[in-house]
Amino acid sequence: MFAMNHQPSTTNNQQDIYDVAIVGGGVCGTSLLYTLSKYTNVTKIALIEKEAEVALINSNKNSNSQTLHFGDIETNYTLDKARKVNQAASFVKNYLLQNDIDQEIYTKYHKMVLAVGKEQAAKLKTRYQEFKQLFPALRLIDRQEVAKLEPLVLQGRKSDEEITALYTDEGYTINFKKLAQSFLDNALSNPEKSIDIMMATKVTSITKQNNFYLVKTNQKTLTAKTVAVTAGAHSLLLAKSLGYGKDYALLSVAGSFYFAPEFLRGKIYTVQLKKLPFAAIHGDPEVDNQKITRFGPTAKVLPMLERHNYATILEYFQTAGLSLKAIASFLKILSDFTVLRYIILNLLYDIPVIGKILFIEQVKKIVPSVKLRDLTFAKGYGGIRPQIVNLNTKSLELGEAKIIGDKIIFNITPSPGASTCLQNASDDTTRLMDFLGNNYQFDRGKFDQDLSDKVVTKI
Repeated sequence: MFAMNHQPSTTNNQQDIYDVAIVGGGVCGTSLLYTLSKYTNVTKIALIEKEAEVALINSNKNSNSQTLHFGDIETNYTLDKARKVNQAASFVKNYLLQNDIDQEIYTKYHKMVLAVGKEQAAKLKTRYQEFKQLFPALRLIDRQEVAKLEPLVLQGRKSDEEITALYTDEGYTINFKKLAQSFLDNALSNPEKSIDIMMATKVTSITKQNNFYLVKTNQKTLTAKTVAVTAGAHSLLLAKSLGYGKDYALLSVAGSFYFAPEFLRGKIYTVQLKKLPFAAIHGDPEVDNQKITRFGPTAKVLPMLERHNYATILEYFQTAGLSLKAIASFLKILSDFTVLRYIILNLLYDIPVIGKILFIEQVKKIVPSVKLRDLTFAKGYGGIRPQIVNLNTKSLELGEAKIIGDKIIFNITPSPGASTCLQNASDDTTRLMDFLGNNYQFDRGKFDQDLSDKVVTKI
C-alpha cells in the first residue's frame, strides 16, 4: 500500500539514519508527520505503525466521540483551558476547510449544552457571561428555541421545567481515521522528503546508543537522531523502558456507546458533574449517517492499554506497576464516593439488558421520550482514554500528558488529543528542531499563517 524508499540499517552510515522516527500512526502521529514534511527542512522521516493501516485504534471512527472540541459547550473546561483548546482545534478546522472541500472527513452540525432545572440554568447563564467574548458565535437560548432546533429534547418533558442551552452552529463531527489518512497522503506528496511508512510493524524496544536511538521492531531495527512516540497508552510503557515516567501510572478509561434512531439534528451535551474528569454523556448524529444517533460515552475503568485487545492486560500492569505507591494512589482516587459510584455505574452500562435499563436514564436527560426498544448497544465501539495518575500526589492529572526526554518525546494523549493534534504537532516539531540543532528549522510562522482563522475562507 505504501512505497518504501529504502531499507534502514542499524549502522551509523549517515544515509541510513532518520532525522525523526515517529512511533504510532494515529491522528497525532500522522499530524506530526504532516507538519515535519510541509514546514521543516527535515529530509528523512520514518513512521512506524503496528496496525495494517493508520488510525485503527483510538483514532478510528468507532473508538472516540467523533467530536472536534473547542471548549465552548464542554462545561468541564475552565476558560483558560477553553482558550487553549479553541486555538488548537481551530487549526484542525481550518485544515479541513482547505483540504476537505467535499466534506468526506467531517460533517458540520449545530451543537449545544443543555441545562435542565433552575440550578443548571443559573450555572449556564453565568458561564455564558464568562465565555461569550472567547466564542462570539455562542448564544444563550431559551426553551422555545431549543424546541425549534431539537423537537425531541422537549417532547415528554415537564412544561414547568426550566430549559436553557448554550448554542452554536459551529459544530464539527470528524472521522479522525480519514483525517489521519489525509495527513499521511499530504505528507507523502512532498517529493523533497524521504519518508518511510512502515505498517504492520511493531516496536519491541527503544534504546539509546551514543547520539542515536535504535528503534527495534518485529521487522528490522532503525537508527534515528530523534524519536517521537505517539502511541497512546503504550507511550508510557515505552517511556518507562527508558527510565522516564517512573512517577506515573495509568487509569485506563474505556468508553462505550449506544445507538438510537434519528433523534437529534446536532450534538447535545449535558452539564458536567463536578469532581468527574470524564466527559458528560452527549448525543449526536453519526459523522457519516445522520439517521443514526450515538449516545455516550460511558466511562469504565479497564486494566488494558488498548480496547478489545486482551493481550495488553499484562502490558497495563507493567505500565501501572504494583508498587505500594501505585496501589495507594488508586485507592485514594477510588475513595472519593462520587468517583467510585460513577465508575461502578459505568461498569454496569455494558452488561446486556441491565446496562440498557440503567443507561436509558442518562439518555432521557437529552431525549425524555426515548424507549428501551430505541437503544442498541454499539458493539465493538469505544476506545481507551489513558488518564495519568501521579504517584507522588496520588491524584489524577487531567488533560493531555507529555514526557520530554533526551532527544525523545512521549505523548500520552487522552481527550481532547485528536482535537489538538496539529497544535501538539507544532509544539513537538519545535522541540524536535531543538534536539536536532541549528541546521534544522521549523517555519512556524507559515504553519500559523496557513491554518489561521484570518486566512481561511469558510466553505
